[in-house]
Amino acid sequence: MVVQKSDDLTGTHFLNVDLDIHSKSDLQPLVAVLGEKVLVLHVGRHKRTYHGHLEVTKLKDADQTIRVFCALIQELPRAERKLWNEAKLREFNIGVQGMAKPTTYEITLQAETVKAAAELGARIGITIYGKMKRFTPATATAPLALSNPTEASNVEGRPSRRRALPPAPRRRGR
Repeated sequence: MVVQKSDDLTGTHFLNVDLDIHSKSDLQPLVAVLGEKVLVLHVGRHKRTYHGHLEVTKLKDADQTIRVFCALIQELPRAERKLWNEAKLREFNIGVQGMAKPTTYEITLQAETVKAAAELGARIGITIYGKMKRFTPATATAPLALSNPTEASNVEGRPSRRRALPPAPRRRGR
């Protein structure tokens, strides 16, 4: 596994693993049992589905984080384990911040980790977040200057395909 130094966040790097759970049943009892062992990003209902999105404190890699989650789920009491088993979606989602360099980035999972997730009926997903534009307060409040008033620009200052409206025709006689 390629792991960036913890203080070097300029390159592509591992962020965390989220545990995403979707169910027809309220997930609050399951989340309550996990207690302070997890960070609750969201738990609630959207339309007819209950959602739970959890993290554990950032560990050094995805493999270790998934193993910690698997151990917590295996220790659930019977009623909460039933909620887990009946969930429509159980996913360990690996988050990676993508940057221009390095051009390749590997995440490997041990066979035992994949087996532990499979035995829990969970899938493993990967989300790669694209490089974000650098934000500075000065650029956020500066007015957008157009080099050509007939050409509109998008937020990044690049010419857009949309043209500004031509000036209104002048009326004669008044």
